[in-house]
Amino acid sequence: MGIDFDGKTIETTASGYLVHQDDWSRDLASRLAAQEQIELTDKHWDVIDYLREEYFEHNESTPNTRTIIKAMGERWGEKVDQKMLYDLFPLDPSKQGGRIAGLPESRRKGGY
Repeated sequence: MGIDFDGKTIETTASGYLVHQDDWSRDLASRLAAQEQIELTDKHWDVIDYLREEYFEHNESTPNTRTIIKAMGERWGEKVDQKMLYDLFPLDPSKQGGRIAGLPESRRKGGY
């Protein structure tokens, strides 16, 4: 499978995850989000940036929803709950957010 972007075809898995993480860019993330009817806000980017930092800087860690809640609470300086994250990424903050962030598909069950 693939997605036409910027004059080339970006390979994706059957689930829509990038085959090559090096293909990711912020512009591509915006396109992937738009395909899922998500308009990226600063809070979306905070989650995406956090997911990418955790994956690339911490031994390919893919945080679950509970971990994202804690990290975003610290980053945003406010109490964050599961609903807030699901309002941003309705299909699952760690999985849908990870897909838009250009990370490989997580094999762990559940998001919380």
